[in-house]
Amino acid sequence: MTVAPYRSEKKSSRLRTPLAFGMLLSLLLLLGGGCRPALFGKADCVPGFPDRDGWYGGDGAYSILLDYGRTLWLFGDTFVSAEEGRQNRVDMDLVLGTTLAISTCGATGEFNIRYFLKKKQGRFVSFFGDPEWMWPQDPFTVDDRLYVPLVVIEADPKIEGPFKFRIAGHRIAMIRNHHGRDPGDWSVEYLDWSAAVPPGVAALAATSVVYGKMVYFYPFCVPSEEAPEVLGNILVRIPTDRLHEPETAMEYYAKDDTWRKGLDPAKAKIVLDSGVSELSVRYHERRKRWIAVYLSTDNRGDRMLYRSAERPEGPWSDPKALITAIPEVNPGTPKYHEGNFCYAGKEHIQFAKEEKLVTTYVCNSLDDIQQRVSFIRNHLFLYRPIVNVAPY
Repeated sequence: MTVAPYRSEKKSSRLRTPLAFGMLLSLLLLLGGGCRPALFGKADCVPGFPDRDGWYGGDGAYSILLDYGRTLWLFGDTFVSAEEGRQNRVDMDLVLGTTLAISTCGATGEFNIRYFLKKKQGRFVSFFGDPEWMWPQDPFTVDDRLYVPLVVIEADPKIEGPFKFRIAGHRIAMIRNHHGRDPGDWSVEYLDWSAAVPPGVAALAATSVVYGKMVYFYPFCVPSEEAPEVLGNILVRIPTDRLHEPETAMEYYAKDDTWRKGLDPAKAKIVLDSGVSELSVRYHERRKRWIAVYLSTDNRGDRMLYRSAERPEGPWSDPKALITAIPEVNPGTPKYHEGNFCYAGKEHIQFAKEEKLVTTYVCNSLDDIQQRVSFIRNHLFLYRPIVNVAPY
């Protein structure tokens, strides 16, 4: 999910959003804290995302450790096909919304993943909100309930340019029985947070952190009539026992370093000036530091960066590089194409190694996804999470 004004990160409604170049083309949008959670199996288990179970690529790739060593993965708009062994995506269907998978790690370190694609009347559909179009954000758990923040997207043919859609609302899917092995059996309730989120907040839960008795979010804000100068990630929080009352319980971190009631981007402090609609913020017990991981918005997403802080509010250190040159946007590399752009950088702390971060990012193409044949449809290496293990 990404907004692409000035400096930003993600995709169009049909997977073609430029990162951080040009003016505000369109509003695209777009584990909580604590020490590293344990996974069952060998510690060197590394994620991977093969084409199987009808899944042929999706972006986002937010994750959270559930139970029994299971990790839930959430993907945005997803290429799908009932035909196994496809070598391209020509004429392939695209699910607009959210798909998911669950992974485990075996005793000898193997990574196992199963995609749980939902069908309706013989066609693949979004796991959340069908027929509504909703993108997933960073999930979290409170009191043994799983919460998945969602951004509601709405087509708008009146918008000039190629990106004819807008942000229509903000919801949270609440799942009480997420311990069930098959997500198809999960019961989903929706909390509507739209009234509590003002214009200009393009991604409320760009990342989520449960810390103490609060849930912290790092919303990505873009210029609006109410806050024309705002561009970057602010910080809001809400008590864990008041998630059903966002309008009266939410607080934002203000420019004077105090917490104030509500959510006012014009008065909020930009705690991370990276300006990204997807990132991760996780607490690393070994270092006693919070670590933020994201993809640079420069040069179409050419570097994976991280910053650290002693508190969720910051101040955050200057960015350092985890990956200095993303191949898909680095001229001279085999995967480079002039239409590529990359985004959705984040850490998956449940797979962390000794002094190393396990991260993912996604690369996309500016080619018209409506074309029967295009670069993204002909090249399966695009539009899927790319895993990197890097020292920090």
